[in-house]
Amino acid sequence: MATVLSVSGSPSASSRTGKLLRHLDARLATQGHEVIPLDVRTIPADALLGADFRHPAIVEATELFARADGVVIGTPVYKASYSGVLKALLDLLPQYALTGKTVLPLATGGTTAHVLAIDYALRPVLSSMGAGHIVQGWFTLDKDLTAHEDGSLTVAPAASEALTQVLDQFSAALGRTPLLAVAG
Repeated sequence: MATVLSVSGSPSASSRTGKLLRHLDARLATQGHEVIPLDVRTIPADALLGADFRHPAIVEATELFARADGVVIGTPVYKASYSGVLKALLDLLPQYALTGKTVLPLATGGTTAHVLAIDYALRPVLSSMGAGHIVQGWFTLDKDLTAHEDGSLTVAPAASEALTQVLDQFSAALGRTPLLAVAG
């Protein structure tokens, strides 16, 4: 069983990105992985923006990255790039915090004009941090994600199918065979 850190880089508590990650976390858990959620927005702003490497929340986040075998990083796209709150956290992690780790980059946004944000903005940073393997990422349109009042999320069928494929590739890259592939 691999340990997966699932990082939401959204600054919003009602974020579709965060809800999507928690939705995908459930699938990873059914595949036998231990999933640890981390919502960057819950880290105190003074620690992030003040670059307080010794702040307990930053120390804890650094330890979570160190413990993980794989990392799912999700972000809303703002101005053709990943969120500032995610950037602030990544800047505070050790230079090679992702060494030897399998990473799945995910992004959400309102228009397909931002689809390349994963490859041109996020992937280079993850690579510079030593990621052992960055699997194919995925961009999901906001219109394909419906958040419900009870906290649940409905993903449009085509988006759900694509997300299942990239998530299963990530799971396989962690050294586990997805349960659905075994059953099929």
